[in-house]
Amino acid sequence: MGSARNKVIMTCSECLSRNYTTNRNRKTSSERLELLKYCKKCDKHTLHKETK
Repeated sequence: MGSARNKVIMTCSECLSRNYTTNRNRKTSSERLELLKYCKKCDKHTLHKETK
């Protein structure tokens, strides 16, 4: 049996660099994650979105 959680990659919406990885529960959240995270490349807090 597989786990309900899966690994997702977070991408910066401004520079499109893939900075973060996190886990998401497939059963409780159906839409993609969007979080404000710090981007080292942009040197500021930007919106990071979940990629496929």
